[in-house]
Amino acid sequence: MSTKMRKPEVLKLAENLDITEATPLIGELLKHRGADIKIDASSVKKMGGQCLQALLCASATWTLDGTHIEIITPSDDFLQCVEAYGLHLSHFSSQEPAL
Repeated sequence: MSTKMRKPEVLKLAENLDITEATPLIGELLKHRGADIKIDASSVKKMGGQCLQALLCASATWTLDGTHIEIITPSDDFLQCVEAYGLHLSHFSSQEPAL
């Protein structure tokens, strides 16, 4: 079955994405490589640079792989963190070009 026909998998992010969560996050992302994925950011209250970087790298990887990745239901804290780094939610999607 083609990855385009399967329902995207959902990965729920932890509440506190500090440096200790970076390696587990990368491991979880790699488990889903090759499949369309939605990342549920509804619980995120804090996010450090390492986890932000992991999510940005995942977006680039999924784009290169020709699969879809997107952040769904981002919490206000997640959005504020992204904006504090000078980014936009579109930077984390393989379908929308980052502006």
